[in-house]
Amino acid sequence: MELNNLWILDINLEDYLSEGAEQKVYLKDGKHVIKLNDSIYYNSWIDYFNNLLLNNFFFPDTAYNLQGFFKNEDIIYAVVEQPFVKATEPTDLEVVKKFMLVNGFLNTKNNDYYNPDLGIILEDLHDENVLTENGILQFIDTVFYIKDNFYEN
Repeated sequence: MELNNLWILDINLEDYLSEGAEQKVYLKDGKHVIKLNDSIYYNSWIDYFNNLLLNNFFFPDTAYNLQGFFKNEDIIYAVVEQPFVKATEPTDLEVVKKFMLVNGFLNTKNNDYYNPDLGIILEDLHDENVLTENGILQFIDTVFYIKDNFYEN
């Protein structure tokens, strides 16, 4: 990673906003956040990178921009930048469910979805990961997976 200058050394850890099980979120400026993700939800870094690509395809308004990698206390994190979204109203999960259905995703349980035509699983779409900003759903923390063996059949 040194050869390609992929290490990010200047993250201001004092700009901490919040965190979930898989990532820590820091305010970059008034328009962007920086997220550190250790890929704990994924079997491999490739699966995590596929998640980024799928998020950017389906939700370009909240696209991730991979900046590089950060190491802290022997843990390697991917560093991504994402537009900052400010919720202006509570998210109605029934609206999320309808939006996902119109786009080919079936609700499998709770806040998890599956697109049988594409073999894509999208999980964890609760009201802290899908914000509503001025009446528009903003998907800020997606967990995409490609179903195993889907494309081999």
